[in-house]
Amino acid sequence: MAMEAPARLAAMRDSGMLGQMIRFGIAGGISTLIYSAVYLPLTAFVFPRAQAVYAVPFAFAVAVTAGFFLHSRWSFRGHGTRRRGGWQQAQFVAVQASGMALNALITWIGTAHFGLPAWAPLLPAVALATILTFILNRWLVFA
Repeated sequence: MAMEAPARLAAMRDSGMLGQMIRFGIAGGISTLIYSAVYLPLTAFVFPRAQAVYAVPFAFAVAVTAGFFLHSRWSFRGHGTRRRGGWQQAQFVAVQASGMALNALITWIGTAHFGLPAWAPLLPAVALATILTFILNRWLVFA
């Protein structure tokens, strides 16, 4: 028999996952604002709509740097271990790169194939990338 919603919520709270999800969402929101602050001006003034995907790596580089500090020191604080050296940072960048690839794919499909404005793919891209990167960060990077 499946757990009822209140029991699942209590289990998530007791395990610390609920707090991580909330902090991850807030930190992700901040990273998304940073990403958008780089991406949108580039698509408005530098790259034409059909080439909006070219703005993704620039926005990603800035947002992933801020995101590592937010997630490692706040979102996943108290969860798993913090390994010294560059391995954890490399894993984080790889996980975020998977999110960027998904984001770029959705941006490319939306702008180059469907002719949508550059801002339109942001919502589905960010939503799907958030789910993917939370799962990978929790069980791989900050495990």
